[in-house]
Amino acid sequence: MKLNRNFNLLLTGQSLANIGDVLYIVSIIYLIFELTGSATAAALVPFVITSSMFVSNTLTPLLMQRFDLKWLLAGSQMGKTGLLIALALFLPQLTAANFIVLFLAISLVALLDGCANPVTQALIPNYVKNEQLLKANGITETVTQLIQTAMWFVGSSLLIWLSATELVWLTAGLFLLSSLLLSGLDRVDSAPPEPQNKWRQITKGWQTVSKTPVLKRIALMEILETIAGAVWIAAILYVFVSEALAVDEKWWGFINGSFFIGLIAGSLICLRFTEWVERNLSRFILTGAIFSSAATVLFGLNSMPLVALLLSVLVGVFSQLKNIPQQTVVQTSVPKEQLPTVFTTLGAIGMGTFGISSLLMGILADLFGIRSVFVLSGLLLAIASWIAYRGRSSFQRTVQE
Repeated sequence: MKLNRNFNLLLTGQSLANIGDVLYIVSIIYLIFELTGSATAAALVPFVITSSMFVSNTLTPLLMQRFDLKWLLAGSQMGKTGLLIALALFLPQLTAANFIVLFLAISLVALLDGCANPVTQALIPNYVKNEQLLKANGITETVTQLIQTAMWFVGSSLLIWLSATELVWLTAGLFLLSSLLLSGLDRVDSAPPEPQNKWRQITKGWQTVSKTPVLKRIALMEILETIAGAVWIAAILYVFVSEALAVDEKWWGFINGSFFIGLIAGSLICLRFTEWVERNLSRFILTGAIFSSAATVLFGLNSMPLVALLLSVLVGVFSQLKNIPQQTVVQTSVPKEQLPTVFTTLGAIGMGTFGISSLLMGILADLFGIRSVFVLSGLLLAIASWIAYRGRSSFQRTVQE
């Protein structure tokens, strides 16, 4: 695929930002744990991030009324650059008495980050031809998952040679470079022809989703899949490794890594067989949902570490074989000018659901055992599969260029 200038800039700029996101989270979690010695305090980091991104996804439509998508994305990275510089200057004065400032910084960065993901997803169809959309989504997902897989290892390794403060300065530099690259994108105006009141602008995406049958179905699947996906958070997976598999913590890293390898493999399959996937969007969505459900249930019932690695890979593969075609369906389900608010709505649904379900899965694991939550996850994915089967005829391109 010959990538155009805008897609190259968007992919490179967001990739640098994603690398920076992981590095700064690694440094923040390290600092919080070093100061407090509390795993609970460190575990609050993803909760704060999720909550802030939910608020951001909900309010982003207000900004879309005032700014074009390019400057909204570039501006969010500029804001993150400023916050990281301020944080780096503050860290030498950090103590156990004022470490709460770290949570404030995390929240503010997540507020800016919350608008970046839906804006990026909405920009891709504006920069890529319709027939290249699935391949563009596959490339984006492959690069994103490679970064996620590699940078947690790289970030923790960098702490051997760099201090947490130096790592934050490095992150600020990455965010600055990302801002400069994204500033070079062509403008894409998402503002309505006439100004709308705040409530209408906030609810516009929700109304579009509720009135579009395929989006309503995907939103329902998204809720079920997000609840099901909460079992793969680090805390629950760690308990599964120690209690169900009865192996040491290195397997925690192996299984987590194998899941990301599966995601990358699924992305590469979509890239390699783009035309085949394009012709069978609904079949890939349905098949991916069914097999990820089966693999999750088997994972929860299994007691052999090597089999757990294989099943973790399969969950990642089939999840991605469903997600990339599903993303393409969303991007072609409504006119391009409606995509920004649609993605902020789906993002808000995902973030809100994940925050609640992460807590819920932890409670259920304590009450009924760690295996039960993986079986429950598989059953929820089975329900999502049934929803996909019922709506398989709607999973196709409905808006053409």
